[in-house]
Amino acid sequence: MGVVVRSALWGAASGTVLIGALAIITEFAAPSETPTSPLVTVIVILIITAMFGTAPGAMIGTAVGLIRRAVQKPKQPRVFHPPIPQQPYDMWSELVERCAESTRRVAAAVQTVPRSAAKDWLVRISEQLTQELDDVRGIAQLGRALGAVDRQHPVYQRLLTAAHDFKVFENEVGRVALQMFDHPELDSARVHLEVLEKQLPQLST
Repeated sequence: MGVVVRSALWGAASGTVLIGALAIITEFAAPSETPTSPLVTVIVILIITAMFGTAPGAMIGTAVGLIRRAVQKPKQPRVFHPPIPQQPYDMWSELVERCAESTRRVAAAVQTVPRSAAKDWLVRISEQLTQELDDVRGIAQLGRALGAVDRQHPVYQRLLTAAHDFKVFENEVGRVALQMFDHPELDSARVHLEVLEKQLPQLST
């Protein structure tokens, strides 16, 4: 049985006994001039006791029980979250992400081209660009390993050029993909695809 229920019952019982006793004492201490039936007297005493003793006592007891439960409620242990380590500014990550974003946009653009042999060729070119992204990450790792922080460092300049080449290649893929919407045949797209393949960034060479 919960603390609130116990307090409510205790309050109801206390109020019943207190008001009941008071009603009985009042009845016998000041008897009425007109005699009444004992049964009527008992019923009146019970009604008075219920109205002014049991019900208010139960309400007061419930309020006390709620307060006691709130006080006794064990506090939940505070979960400790270790502080998130602050990542130092990494000038390499920015360029790598620029190349990765171009790679994702190229792959998405290729998927919009109508199915054809020319599209299969364009897909292979897109996959080659994804492989070049691994070289981009390798260059960034080299810069970190050398502890380079100067933007004029040859490694940084190489990565900056790669980010530019990826962006230029992304734009060229978009141009070729648009032309292939009207002419998806391999013969019509062959020249554009050959030129595009030559413009593919070649970081490993």
